[in-house]
Amino acid sequence: MDQAVPANLGSGLVHAAESDPSAVRPAAGYAGDVSPQLACQWWQAGEAVLIDVRTDAEREWVGFVPGTVALAWKQWPGMALNAEFDAGLQAALAGGKKAVLLCRSGVRSVAAAKRATELGLEAYNILEGFEGDPDGDAHRGRKSGWRFHNLPWRQG
Repeated sequence: MDQAVPANLGSGLVHAAESDPSAVRPAAGYAGDVSPQLACQWWQAGEAVLIDVRTDAEREWVGFVPGTVALAWKQWPGMALNAEFDAGLQAALAGGKKAVLLCRSGVRSVAAAKRATELGLEAYNILEGFEGDPDGDAHRGRKSGWRFHNLPWRQG
């Protein structure tokens, strides 16, 4: 009942990562989705490389996670695909570790995880992203995301 009622208030679905932050949620086309907490745990334990696929401007203006690999999936202006993405990803994961991919809200990182998988790499999308979903006032960072969960990050 404790899980059913909240789930029914949303979409009626309870995702593994929502009910258990240590669970990997299966995904099509890449290794899976993980909570920000699990991604941080893997990264801090040296089991994964944390790759921030947001634009340079997003990292500069909104904040970043120190010690991550900054490798934009798309770049501003125009949000064109980063021609250096594949080479940068392969270099970052040359040691054979898995990748946990972070974007603003967990959407671009899905596309990046699929590309990493096409390249033969083990890649996971970080659910909620850095800023999380917008609240009722269209503000991010107030109900989900890396920052919301008080995981390591800096601004400026």
